Amino acid sequence: MDKNHALDAFSALSQATRLDVFRLLVKAGEAGMPAGDIGDALDVRQNTMSTHLSVLTRSGLIRNTRDGRSIRYFVDMDGMRGLLAFLMEDCCGGRPDLCQPVIDEIACAC
Repeated sequence: MDKNHALDAFSALSQATRLDVFRLLVKAGEAGMPAGDIGDALDVRQNTMSTHLSVLTRSGLIRNTRDGRSIRYFVDMDGMRGLLAFLMEDCCGGRPDLCQPVIDEIACAC
């Protein structure tokens, strides 16, 4: 991920509802969530949620697929990995052992 893509991702996450959506979709995992369920879970009107979902999709942090008459949203794991890799690109001045506690903390213990 380059700096401009990272800035787009940070910009998308810098709004409270979008950050809540992203975290909710991380929690939902591979199953994802329909747009209506996301709005209901966060108590956000449909037209407002649609705007937030569009911003997150354009940023590369989430993706969607049509599921019958609704649209299901998922975290884009490649986008999330890219952002984390960008942040840690020059981690610890060539001493990966110093970064290991951070990596352990963010690793999924599923």
